[in-house]
Amino acid sequence: MKKTKNVRLTFLLYGTALLLSGCAKTTTAAADGKLTITNASYDPTREFYMAYNEKFEAYYKNKTGKEIEVIQSHGGSGSQARSVIEGAGADVVTLALAHDITLIEKAGLIEPGWIKEFKDNSAPYTSTIVFLVRKGNEKGIKDWDDLIREGVSVITPDPKSSGGACWNFLGAWYYAGKQFNGDESEMKNFMSKLYSNVTVMDPGARGATTTFVENGQGDVLIAWENEAIMATEEYPNEFEIVSPSMSILAQPNVAIVDENANKNNTQEAAKEYLDYLYTDEAQKIIGEYGYRPSNQSVLKEFSSKFDLNMKLCTIDDFGGWDAAYEKFFADGGIFDEIYEN
Repeated sequence: MKKTKNVRLTFLLYGTALLLSGCAKTTTAAADGKLTITNASYDPTREFYMAYNEKFEAYYKNKTGKEIEVIQSHGGSGSQARSVIEGAGADVVTLALAHDITLIEKAGLIEPGWIKEFKDNSAPYTSTIVFLVRKGNEKGIKDWDDLIREGVSVITPDPKSSGGACWNFLGAWYYAGKQFNGDESEMKNFMSKLYSNVTVMDPGARGATTTFVENGQGDVLIAWENEAIMATEEYPNEFEIVSPSMSILAQPNVAIVDENANKNNTQEAAKEYLDYLYTDEAQKIIGEYGYRPSNQSVLKEFSSKFDLNMKLCTIDDFGGWDAAYEKFFADGGIFDEIYEN
């Protein structure tokens, strides 16, 4: 485990430096009249928001006659939330889980009730957690219990900084609960074995994908479904997706950072930006980039991309995000307990 922890620390420090530099830009109306807003997002949304922002900027210009530019910032979801709390001038956040946005709310930057401001509990798209393996699946990985076998090298990011890693952990925990009839002692032992097989723990999901796909480390990547889809589309002869018997419905959330938007006079533009995510055009972009559209009719158009038959638990099975985060990921929680052991 020492090797894993050392690698984890190195990547965490490096990722934080990138994160802070990436969020340093301010958002306001420029001297030339062009409005600028910043979206602080989590790691794997880079390609999606690059395409989305281009469409939104054209839509906003056509609707209002005003020029707008969207600046993107990416990093681990938890790290992004902390960066916004510490002063990064994001007008909107599009993060991996509700808890990270709730932390920003508790810091007084987002007004209460944000989760009801947009449709579907402010979750314009969903995802789940799957396994990415190398073509041929030499280790015969089929389900979560294969990840605890001796000789299987696992790549997954750090739940302390990555929202995707939290979903990964909960998906595995739910599976263990079903195998051991809710016996937490056995479930902790299962998770300890799984994390003892983790050889690199990056601070964000995209870093973990890079470690597995580009750097060739590990036998299996516990991945966002969209990341796994992207890898197989880009390298069809090198990787394949394994859907475990059960996983978790991951619901990334969006919100206006009201304090910043009010200060920057971007409240109206920020709302337009997040509202546009629910349009048919945007929902189709969502599907094209491997996320599950919240619009069920659009989701059906992309059904061949997703394993819609996989059994999925939800965050409600854990008592909601506040309860889940406190139990599993807060300092001294179950993740710390099993990771230290």
